Amino acid sequence: MSIRQLTETVINQIAAGEVIERPASAAKELIENALDAGASRIEIATAGGGKALLRVSDNGCGMGPDDLSLAVKRHCTSKISDDLTDIRSLGFRGEALPSIGSVAKLSISSRLKGASEGYRIALEGGHLLPPVPAAVNAGTIVEVRDLFFATPARLKFLKTERAEAGATTEVVKRMALAFPAVRFVLSGSDRSTLELPATGDDRLARISQILGKEFRPNAIEIDAEREDVALTGFAGVPTFNRGNSGHIYAFVNGRPVQDKMLMGAIRAAYAETVPKGRYPVAVLWFSLDPALVDVNVHPAKADVRFRDPGLVRGLIVGAIREALTRGGDRASSTGAEAMLKAFRPEARAGQGSTGSQAGFGNRFERSGNANWKAEQSPYRPEGFREETRPHDVFNPAPAGYPAEPRQSGFSDFHQPSARAEPVNENALTDTELKQPLGAARAQVHENYIVAQTETGLVIVDQHAAHERLVYEAMRKALNDRRLPSQVLLIPEIVDLPEEECDRLMPFASELEQLGLVFERFGPGAIAVRETPAMLGEVDGTALIRQLADEAGEWETANGLKAKLESVAATMACHGSVRSGRRLRADEMNALLRQMEDTPGSGQCNHGRPTYIELKLADIERLFGR
Repeated sequence: MSIRQLTETVINQIAAGEVIERPASAAKELIENALDAGASRIEIATAGGGKALLRVSDNGCGMGPDDLSLAVKRHCTSKISDDLTDIRSLGFRGEALPSIGSVAKLSISSRLKGASEGYRIALEGGHLLPPVPAAVNAGTIVEVRDLFFATPARLKFLKTERAEAGATTEVVKRMALAFPAVRFVLSGSDRSTLELPATGDDRLARISQILGKEFRPNAIEIDAEREDVALTGFAGVPTFNRGNSGHIYAFVNGRPVQDKMLMGAIRAAYAETVPKGRYPVAVLWFSLDPALVDVNVHPAKADVRFRDPGLVRGLIVGAIREALTRGGDRASSTGAEAMLKAFRPEARAGQGSTGSQAGFGNRFERSGNANWKAEQSPYRPEGFREETRPHDVFNPAPAGYPAEPRQSGFSDFHQPSARAEPVNENALTDTELKQPLGAARAQVHENYIVAQTETGLVIVDQHAAHERLVYEAMRKALNDRRLPSQVLLIPEIVDLPEEECDRLMPFASELEQLGLVFERFGPGAIAVRETPAMLGEVDGTALIRQLADEAGEWETANGLKAKLESVAATMACHGSVRSGRRLRADEMNALLRQMEDTPGSGQCNHGRPTYIELKLADIERLFGR
């Protein structure tokens, strides 16, 4: 079989298969070209989900007839020199326009700023027509019709018009977030118009346009730097979360990316604060020297590679966790909105207890385990009394209230009474009212603490709140001292490839602090001598292999710590104040004060909110005042 050179049309069609996967891919490439041309206004129009028509108009620098002829040829670009380590533009390959022109009907109309006339060039199925004069404003209009008409097999792999139109909308939103100083307009016969006015340097205003006005009161600003990498942006409080990862945005030197390492680091930063199956909301910008990041690893430029991924991952986790410690303990404003809806008279008509609970979010799960006793945990908030009855998990009823029978263990609870246990109003002090969580007024349904603040009221789930306090105390203990370990009678020998042993051994001293002691046993084996006592019986071979895999992929060995923290979370859940437990005023206030002093107390170990805040203005609005 003889070797022959492919035609230019086939080469372009192959390139189109890598660069132009769907109409949204073409829109992304054309918008990037407009931004690189210095446009301050970009208008996108679509029809048929972008398959029938995709038009991108901008007011950028424009092109002359000679540039138009070169623009539709492969590997012709004005954006880079021969140095691929110094890429400062969004596009640089010179493949987008010829790739689109090889599978669609492409026309480009453009006029240089200051020029007297513009020109138009057309490319249909790879056939180039020469530039001709055209009446056009300064800037460029790129029109793509009948996408993939030259490769009809590709049309079979496209989704419905609505799905393709939605993908294009998502591309425009990402570009708008990356460039808040640019005005974007997205319209067409297949959609409602989306207009995003320029917001200048106000990134939060642009984010509010994309994610909704509720993001602003639930956002925490991030501004951190480590070595040569700067991280800025906004992260949502943990209780402000979504059902998918589509509300996590990351930009590297202005380029929207969907890199798995970045997404994984953001989720890791929210670990133990966001419920399982829920995702945080975050918009982050990374700024670093172009030489420290490789954007030339994927034809669509969606993935990037950092020279030091460990540094970037550590920066993300550290910056977000610091921000959450600083301002993430407040309740999400969406919780108060749901609570207001539940209180509205028209919503309550004809409803039973189910409707009255709707505004408080889902009830927290209470799992029982008779093998774990609260007395075993040394972590209790100050102000709580000691247990006096062997069958009671916590204190008996306060003086003046009738004792109610309880069964031993945690799974059998008596039905809580519906009355509120009042607090002596004279006991309230101005100092307590000025605290973020205020002063306790009453306990409702023997599960919720109602506290008064200077600006409204707060409702606290006592079990969820104390669960978080106990868990944070346990986590602090994990970090402050070497954990107890159990010595294996016979060391467990784990066979591993020599290179995996080499990757794992640098973490030996770090893992020893967590109770896992191992050493090299020849060139291709690890000898496990001690395992964490907290885990009980553990498969040492599986644990070592998991840590070796993690060290190879992420250059970390945090899997063991995650296991220990998961055990601590379970212990905290069973060792905290239970639902149905009556509290005295001093106990309730002690719980509120410790919540204020504990990072992460705004949500329980499962990521659900521990309290909901209702402003006085919201309460007055309920009564039409």
